[in-house]
Amino acid sequence: MKNLKRKYNVYLLTLCLASLSAVTLRGQSTVKNVVDFGAKPDTNVMNTIAIQKTIDAIAATGGGTVIIPAGEFRTGNLEMKSGVNLHLEPGAVLAGSDKRKDYDTYEKASLIFAKGQKNISITGSGTIDGRGRQLMNDIFKRLQKGTLTDPAWRLTRPGEGTRTNLIYFEECENIVVKNATLKDASSWVTHYERCRYVIIDSIRLESVAYWNNDGIDIVDCRKMRITNSYIDAADDAICLKSARRGDFCDSIYIANCTLRSSANALKFGTGSIGGFKNVTVRNLTIFNTFRTAIALEAVDGGFLENVDIRDVVATNTGNALIIRLGHRNKDDVYSTVKNIYIANMKVTVPKGKPDAGYETEGPILMYPPGYTPTPGKIESISPWNYKERSPNVKVYEHNVFPSSVSGLPGHPVENVKLENIEVIYETVASKDVNYFPLDSFHIIVEAERDYPEFSMFGELPVWGFYARHVEGLTMKNVKMKMKGKDFRIPYLFNDVNNLLMNDVKAKGKYGKPKIFLNKVTMTKKD
Repeated sequence: MKNLKRKYNVYLLTLCLASLSAVTLRGQSTVKNVVDFGAKPDTNVMNTIAIQKTIDAIAATGGGTVIIPAGEFRTGNLEMKSGVNLHLEPGAVLAGSDKRKDYDTYEKASLIFAKGQKNISITGSGTIDGRGRQLMNDIFKRLQKGTLTDPAWRLTRPGEGTRTNLIYFEECENIVVKNATLKDASSWVTHYERCRYVIIDSIRLESVAYWNNDGIDIVDCRKMRITNSYIDAADDAICLKSARRGDFCDSIYIANCTLRSSANALKFGTGSIGGFKNVTVRNLTIFNTFRTAIALEAVDGGFLENVDIRDVVATNTGNALIIRLGHRNKDDVYSTVKNIYIANMKVTVPKGKPDAGYETEGPILMYPPGYTPTPGKIESISPWNYKERSPNVKVYEHNVFPSSVSGLPGHPVENVKLENIEVIYETVASKDVNYFPLDSFHIIVEAERDYPEFSMFGELPVWGFYARHVEGLTMKNVKMKMKGKDFRIPYLFNDVNNLLMNDVKAKGKYGKPKIFLNKVTMTKKD
């Protein structure tokens, strides 16, 4: 009954969003071409004023379509207005300026931005190109000259306030982004914050120009649909975030997308102050992804609940799954994670680095700054997750990390069901790389306040699946396969209540026992 009700709700949401899309696009009768307002397809001409005049003129008539014709039109930031459809004709390129000063109109530096607008859309088969590489060159020049200030840039990289989004929509309703190609921001590519009724369909997003190139970031949005799209990002491909207490992501539908990332393919968090609920995911194809195929994380006092993910195929991906409840926030509010269903998932984990050779690769793990391992002593640490090398930081060598479901003592992850899951590891593990013995499982670091990641517990005595601090875990037809060889065990469960295992298997050359249980209660009921 619950599944039927959920399917019906998704069906209603689909109809609602489709209707909104039709109303938005059909109602736009006025059409104006940016060329008629003085725009020129010349890379030496700045067209910001001409294009903005076209948008304003359409908005003044009550709505319509702004045409970007074939050719490359250079521009600084543009403000979208209610009722406006920005339509990119075949061969059209809206090219972002390579000068940081051309993005200062709005407090959140972006090529296209809107706040508090309704019925806005971006359509057509043309391209929006943020020219992130060229823009970063200008940003670095300005930082070095002191004409742009950013305290973070010498420590890690220029902050998100210094770099620019490609699209940033805040507190907007009835949004359609369809068919366009979106390229190379210098920060998050598309950023939707506190928006309602959003359709993203059949886009091609390619952005590996710089780190933090998240593909689609969804922050405290509701009733949103992402379908039939291709996303190749230097950071998380699709990422749900929550930035404030009392607000949350709700009623999100993601389906039929192909994802690649030098971070995670589909991620909830890291920002998780409010929460996430009622998220449905279907039919994802993931490839060459450095970190995790599916990462569900609530670590800042928020909630994560009612998530249904099915039909995921991930090849050459560093990790299959992480579900994490942490406590990074400084107050005494603990996150909650419950009611997660994941089914029909197949992941292949390679021997080497899945994103090796990409322009922006995922970070190499380090020992924490100032930490020196003690030879011969069994220690558990959470590796430092920064790519930038420091003279005083040592590389953290490790064997492959398992998938995991983990809460905290007294704050378990609740009611997780995994069904028809297969993870194939092609690696070969070695004690010479790193070694953490099974009989020391009780000292594995909790990493309560650390950045949530599949590598956060450091070297583990398990290669396939690790569960700790969980209340209600069902595993049906779950298979861990080792094509290489591993001295560690396939499954480790610690502090897990109401564990149901049905047809849980391991295949390959690995350590014994197959399954290790500590403080575990079993159940025979589904």
